[in-house]
Amino acid sequence: MPFSHLNDSLKLLSEKNLYRSRRVIDSAQGTEIIIDGKKILNFCSNDYLGLANHPQVIAAFKQAVDKYGVGSGSAHLICGHSTAHHALEEELAAFTQRERALLFSTGYMANMGVISALVGKGDSVLEDKLNHASLLDGGLLSGATFKRYLHGDDENLDLKLKTCTGKTLIVSDGVFSMDGDLAPLPELITVANQQQAGLMIDDAHGFGVLGKTGGGVVEYFACNQNDVPILVGTFGKSFGTAGAFVAGSEELIEFLIQKSRPFIYTTAMPAAIAQATRASLELVIKENWRREKLTALVQQFRQGATQLGLKLMDSQTPIQPIMCGDSQQAVQLSQNLFQQGFLVSAIRPPTVPQGKARLRFTFSANHTDADVVLLLQALEKIIS
Repeated sequence: MPFSHLNDSLKLLSEKNLYRSRRVIDSAQGTEIIIDGKKILNFCSNDYLGLANHPQVIAAFKQAVDKYGVGSGSAHLICGHSTAHHALEEELAAFTQRERALLFSTGYMANMGVISALVGKGDSVLEDKLNHASLLDGGLLSGATFKRYLHGDDENLDLKLKTCTGKTLIVSDGVFSMDGDLAPLPELITVANQQQAGLMIDDAHGFGVLGKTGGGVVEYFACNQNDVPILVGTFGKSFGTAGAFVAGSEELIEFLIQKSRPFIYTTAMPAAIAQATRASLELVIKENWRREKLTALVQQFRQGATQLGLKLMDSQTPIQPIMCGDSQQAVQLSQNLFQQGFLVSAIRPPTVPQGKARLRFTFSANHTDADVVLLLQALEKIIS
């Protein structure tokens, strides 16, 4: 197959300000990182609770490496399922107040694996228009009739449900990763019950952040396993590690073990990561001050950004986007901030719709009030 067209495609991406590049980080994750030998204040990490470099989590990882080694050796169903994995699943089931939990190596695999196992040809899957790519790809991979309803619009969802055939699954993010707003969970539950549809929530960005114990959007809205029978979470955000899980009924988890191809055919995450995640889960539950600190930082930022006349979105989570619209403007603002010592991502299509490019600021419990003041001062400088 000839690949002569690739250079033309890359050139076109560059001309449209859609070309993506990687920055090489030479430090641990944190609010301050090293790039090209320079200290940078980091405002684009999903390490919301500041656990990615926490001493307790690191110690648990190191102790587990001594016991289990580095690699897991195989998939969970062969010889890769350790006592650390099993204990983490049991603790996650208790944390989410569900009968069982099942680990996946990544959040992408979890979403692909759950959706494609539960629905197929002749069935229907309906997804929020702003769902994460992994959820959308899971719906497409399943082979079911795939429909997208208007963002957060339960009436539009109800209308589309009435035309569905076969088993029907409603799928939504809990917290939308690019907007920072919450899914209207009570309304989704009502529609799902009325139409006898399944409901799956991916709360990757809600776990650790929302709820009294960090139980996420389900705890925030005081829902249970009957309300949200399929609950997905990831460890690469608030937990500060890596991997993912799905929690639900005994029957759901057993079915996924038998039928979910990304679970069956993927090497298990290293046992040391599972053990480190057990330590971070304990911190997520016990250290409520981290959520309180996040709330205060977000309020400080929103108040300051509003005074500067910046266009904020309707989010009270650590995800705080500022709308730019034009991709070139978003890239330029991001570059200007970097020159002043701040790392903030420019989010552009296809991650967000055309005309809705933005700067995506994210906050960590390890940020200080002074960090936010410096950020606001830098924003004032580049927009004046």
